[in-house]
Amino acid sequence: MTIRLMLVDDHEIVRMGLRAALSDVQDFEIVGEAGTAEECIVKTREVQPNIILMDVRLPKRSGIEACREVLAERSDIKVIMLTSYADEDAVVAAILAGAQGFVMKEVSSEALTKTIMTVSAGGTILDSVLTRSVLAKLQNNDSSKPSKEHLTERESEILSLIGQGLTNKEIAQRTYLSENTVRNYVSSILHKLGFKNRSQATAYALEQKYKEY
Repeated sequence: MTIRLMLVDDHEIVRMGLRAALSDVQDFEIVGEAGTAEECIVKTREVQPNIILMDVRLPKRSGIEACREVLAERSDIKVIMLTSYADEDAVVAAILAGAQGFVMKEVSSEALTKTIMTVSAGGTILDSVLTRSVLAKLQNNDSSKPSKEHLTERESEILSLIGQGLTNKEIAQRTYLSENTVRNYVSSILHKLGFKNRSQATAYALEQKYKEY
């Protein structure tokens, strides 16, 4: 299936670089570009992308605000946030806004391509440079302090696989369950832990992993 991409960055040269890096990738189609949050919201309605590559810092309104508004209208779209700075607060805000990926702009074209494919398949990507400090901030922001004690053994297993960035299909293959059953487990995990999206579950799963060391 062709992955329809939209590029959102206020610097045209950055968009040109992204287009050059991604245009020749098989099954990728760049269907639109935008330079502001407002342009992004309007353009999304016009071109119907599957994935938006979104700069965190946009003029007037941030990419995080644009992400939140786009996903409020179209929850099926996936947003990957791009940034030049190791901004922990921005990562937390992006996760809470529903972004499925967060990567630094110096990422290689090969790694970016892999990120897009992973997110398209239902996985989640958090840049490893920021993970530890972001998890602490995210946990501090969560007054409910979710606990794995509410999960069944199977749900805990699936949460761990979510933390590895696996898609529902990959989890199904790993656990010998149907993809629909895995989807139901994921919904149950999000409900029990009080999370709004898979990104929050991914961050939480990673935090639990670090606590084991």
